Amino acid sequence: MDEQKKTYYIDVGHGQISQSSTASTWSFKIQANDEEITQLRELFDQNYSTEWQNFFRAHVPYVQYHYDRENDAYDNTAQQVYGMIYQLGDEEAKSHIESMNILPKED
Repeated sequence: MDEQKKTYYIDVGHGQISQSSTASTWSFKIQANDEEITQLRELFDQNYSTEWQNFFRAHVPYVQYHYDRENDAYDNTAQQVYGMIYQLGDEEAKSHIESMNILPKED
C-alpha cells in the first residue's frame, strides 16, 4: 500500500524539516511519505553527529582536510541529503540542486 505523501519544507543548513511554510526559513519544498521523512531525518542526524566529530578533529592541526574521514563522511551524507531532496522535490528544488552540481553525473 502506498503511503500518503505530504508537503514538507526543508532547511538543509539547519537540518530542519517542517510541514509549515511559515514556521521557519526553508530552502526546498518536497512531497514525501513518513518513511522517506524518517530517512531524511536520519541523514540530518548522521551529519549532526559527524559535525561534532569534525569539531574535535579540527583541534588536531596536522590532519589535512583531504585526508580526513569525518569530512568525507559529511560530504557523502550531504550528497545523499541533496539526492533525496532532488528525488522528492518540486521543479524549483530540482533546478536549484542541478545548478549546484553537487550530485554525481549519471553515465
